[in-house]
Order: sequence, then structure tokens, then C-alpha cells
Amino acid sequence: MNSNNSVSLIEQLPKIIAQGKKEAQRILDSLSKNTKITLQTNELVLPSKDTSGLFKGRIREVDKREWFNRLIYGDNLLAMQALLAGNHITPSMRGSIDLIYIDPPFDSKADYRTKITLPNVKKGDGEETTIEQKPTVIEQFAYSDTWKDGTASYLRMMIPRLVLMRELLAENGSIYVHCDWHVGHYVKVLMDEIFGAENFMNEIVWVYSGATSPGMRIFARRHENIFWYTKSNDYIFEADRIRQEYSEASKRMAGRRKIFHHGREPVVIQLSERGKFPEDWIYIPTGVAMISEQVNFTTQKPEALLKRIILASSNPGDIVADFFAGSGTTGAVAEKLGRKWIMCELGKPACMITRKRLIDQDIKPFLYQAIGDYQKEQFEKSQFRRIGDLAHVVLNLYGALPFPQQNGTLNNLGYIKQSKTLVFVDSPTKMTGYNTLKKAQELRYRFMGGWNKIVVLGWNFVSDISQIITSLNDDKLEVLVIPPDLLDKLKSKTSYEKLIKTGKLRFSSLQYLTIKPITKREYDKDNYELTIELDNYVLLSPDALPLDEKNKEKLQKVVSKDPLSLIEYWSIDPEYDGEVFRSKWQDYRENIANNNDPLRVIKKAKLIIPKDGKKRKICVKAVDVFGFESVAIAEVI
Repeated sequence: MNSNNSVSLIEQLPKIIAQGKKEAQRILDSLSKNTKITLQTNELVLPSKDTSGLFKGRIREVDKREWFNRLIYGDNLLAMQALLAGNHITPSMRGSIDLIYIDPPFDSKADYRTKITLPNVKKGDGEETTIEQKPTVIEQFAYSDTWKDGTASYLRMMIPRLVLMRELLAENGSIYVHCDWHVGHYVKVLMDEIFGAENFMNEIVWVYSGATSPGMRIFARRHENIFWYTKSNDYIFEADRIRQEYSEASKRMAGRRKIFHHGREPVVIQLSERGKFPEDWIYIPTGVAMISEQVNFTTQKPEALLKRIILASSNPGDIVADFFAGSGTTGAVAEKLGRKWIMCELGKPACMITRKRLIDQDIKPFLYQAIGDYQKEQFEKSQFRRIGDLAHVVLNLYGALPFPQQNGTLNNLGYIKQSKTLVFVDSPTKMTGYNTLKKAQELRYRFMGGWNKIVVLGWNFVSDISQIITSLNDDKLEVLVIPPDLLDKLKSKTSYEKLIKTGKLRFSSLQYLTIKPITKREYDKDNYELTIELDNYVLLSPDALPLDEKNKEKLQKVVSKDPLSLIEYWSIDPEYDGEVFRSKWQDYRENIANNNDPLRVIKKAKLIIPKDGKKRKICVKAVDVFGFESVAIAEVI
């Protein structure tokens, strides 16, 4: 599919490549500016998934001295900018990554919906309720941009990302790009242009078995392509590791037949006298054969595939990166093989699956990070030159009137005349927190003689915003979320006018978590036992969720009966310092080490802490099945 039917994709390709390179150069030129993209550390995950107590290992500081593996949630273009720019904790990673493997989306018609299974709270209706979630608004716009004009849009998306990957790659590094028949031939052309045809090493054809289904009018598509490029002629490649890895297995299989089952079709392979398979890259376990590593992710790749790539093209201690991480196979395998890793993924469900998978693997501590400036980046790309202009648009969409521009009048302030309500719009470049809400309260008291109520509309919020709102205990202060896709919807005047006309814009309330009073008892002469128990969870307004009406109804039934069943993952930092959340204990759905219910987390944790006389700030973080996070904080003396 082409954006212009009169011009073929081949004719458009030079322009697409030039535009992509220009965008990449703009990004590289901006790295030294003060407005550079940063990564926020959402959580230092210290795997400890059972009720036996806290993380037992050494807890390191998040600073320059030691390496932490990273799982990054967000747009990989922004994540790579942050990695190239560096910050006060992590220096620039330009030329530091030894191996990159990516498995970008292949197909414009792919179904990105996620199925969420919740416990059924109504007797007689079975044991489970399945809700089908569309991609989040941020994901939806990313996917629609990727495939807006078919393959042309896809290539525009890939070019600047590949250029940044080249900048991150070490001089002796390799990159493996996994494609299929949809776009592989075009991606090969891009790779020749960006990495150089002279650095093209192999087209690896990964074949998997299966019969052609009845009624099909084509030969079954049973292979995928992996393009291997290096950055220079001085690259890592250790074929002997692959031979050694499989030699023992080959000896055991010598002279025998090997039967592989793919669905109902058995495939019989006669091994050579030395027990060799006919080709190195054939018969990597798929389907039922990889059941032990399945994490319920449609495009999950076998660990054996990544194992061969990582063994061959990196050394122990090297850094391996995957910027389309999916279910996290690259990081899981890199960890097992003694490599460092960085993974980035835009899909929130995929990030949640990956985090649980890594904890299940009982790996070393790692950072879970996010793009800290997503709305800021969107604002800088938007048509708005001034934040005040955007604030006026938000006020109009909320149904408020901006104040006339006079000396001393804030341009992000409006009012609803009939109810004497003041409306304050925070900036997309800021995090709405305590100082913003205190400022809003002052405005309600003093501005133009006082108002009955003030509504704060925010884009980004500090992690403990619900705790702050609770502590202020002000029923004349309301805090609402500006839809995260609004800047995308305001890309044209027509879309803005349509929003005004239809009024189809929902400003939702914040979700929040509450915990029961923490109890403390003497455990032994040196330690106390803390009991921390979840109390309630209030979800965002269903209108803010990517669900159709039928699925909203299903969700509402679960919410009304058992709101805590929406918790996907919760974790505890019993010594929260207000800066880095150190997840020293965690539980999550499908973890049956703590209970036998795969659809619910346990609601109570008992932690052993030393009698050190400190006043402790206990921080509890919960993530719901839709990926929204909430924090509750309590002090224990």
C-alpha cells in the first residue's frame, strides 16, 4: 500500500531514506542541549517473590559505580536518545553496546489487542472473565503512525531508529534484524544504506515446519529472515561456542531419528552418523516444543534462537540490547549467559509480562525505567509554540472559559461561571505534584476574591499523587487526568474543531491504592515483623480505558465486587527514601509461590526488618492489569 498510488514505493525510497536520515541527524544534534530526553527510574527491582522475607542480596546504589540491567517502557526512539545523551548517573552509551537484536513488527494488519483474564466474581458464570483490551492510546498512535501509509510509513519509522542503533553499537559490534516476507526485502535495502553493504554478513533463514492448510492457495509461509550486519570488519564471532553447545546433544542423538511435532504434523529427521542436524538454524523448538518457556505472548521467540545469536556474537560481560523487546526473551537469555542487557518496549502489557518473567527467573537486580518526558516531547513536536496556547485549548475542551489576558493573569487559568469553579491547567513539561496542588489551593482562596472549587488538569503526575491528594483532605480540590492522546488529536485544526463539536473528550479521575494500618510485632531480639495488607483499589474511570462497551460492562462487575483482583503486580520498599523505589518484595498474578490462585495476588505480606531505631517510610506500589500505577505510603516508628 502506498501513500500516493501514482508513485511506486521504489520511487519513493530515496526520499524516505533522506527524510529518515535528516530526522536522525536532528536528534543527534539535539543531544547536547539542556532539553535532552531523560529516563526516569520507576523501580529498582530486587527479585524476592515469596513470603519468606525481603531481598537477601546486597542492595547497591543507583549511581555511576555499578552497572544495572534496564527494562525501559516507552518509545524506543526516545529511549535511544536518552541512552546516547547520558545523564549524571549514566554516561552516554554511544559506541558501548556490543550486540543488538531487534524483532520489529512485521505486519500492518497485526492484532495488537491484549486479552486480560480476571476472576469471575458472580457464581454460576464459570471461573473466569476475559476482557479484551485495545492498545493504550500511546500505543495506538504509535502503531497508526507506523502503518499509516503502509510499508512507506513503516520504513520512515525504522530509518532513524536504525541510525541511532548504529551510533550505540560498539566498533566490534553486530546487529541482527528479524523480519519476514512482509518487509524483509525493503529492510535489507535500508540496512545496506545505513550500515554499509560491505558490513552485511549473513541472511539467516530460520525455517520451522508445518503443513499447508486445506484450501490455501499459496505455499505455507514457514520461514523468517534475520539480517546480520556488523559495524566494522573487526567483529565478534565465535562459531565454536555454538558447536560446543550442541556437540554433546548431537553425540547422544547419533544414528537416531528425531521427531518434531508441530501441531498435528510430525516431522521426522534422520540425523547423520555424527548426530548432526542438516542445518544449524533449522529445528529450533517452536510451538508445543517450547511450552516450558511460554509466557502467553503471541510473537514470543524461542530462547534457543537468541541463545545462538548471543553465544556467537558477544562475550560474557558484554552489553546486549533489544529495542523491540516484546516478551523479554533477549534479556532472559542474556542474563542466563552472563551478559549485561538493555530492553525497551512500547507495549505496557509486554513490559509487565517481561518484568514478571525476569523475577520468575530469579535474576540479578535490574532497573525498570520509563521515558520521563513523553508529553514534553509530544508538545515540542506539536503545532503549539507556547504552553499558554495549549492551556487555552484544554480549557475550552473541558468546558471552561480562559480569563482575558491582563497583567498578572495566568494564561493557564480559566473558570466555569455558573458554579464559580476555577480551572488550572498544568504544563505538559511538568510533573503535577504537591507544589502544584498547594498553588491551586492558594488560587482558590485568593484569586479575584475566592472561588467555591478548583479543578487541576494534569498531564504527568508524581508517583505518590494519590497519597498527596489524600493528605490534603480537600473536597474543594479535584484532580483530573488530561487524555494522554490529546496532543496527537490536536495535530490539525480540523481535529480540534471536531473535538469541540462532538464533546467526546473524557478527563478521568486518578486511580489510587489504599492499604490497611501497618502492624508491627517483635519477631526476635534483633528484628520486628511488619504486616502490610492491601485495603482497596480505585480504578480510573472506565471511559478512560481502551475498552469497548461490552468489555466495560464486564470490568464494572469485577470492580464492584472485588477491586483488588485488578492488581497485576505489587511490591514494597520498607525503607523508601522518596527518590528511588527499591522493590525488595513483590507478588504478581500467576506467581503461585505464595498461593494457588493464578488470577489474584496475595493481599498480605509479612516482612522482617531489623530493630535499628529508625523511623521507616513504607512505600507500596501497585500496577493494575491495564498498566496503571498507584502508590501508598505509611510511616512506621
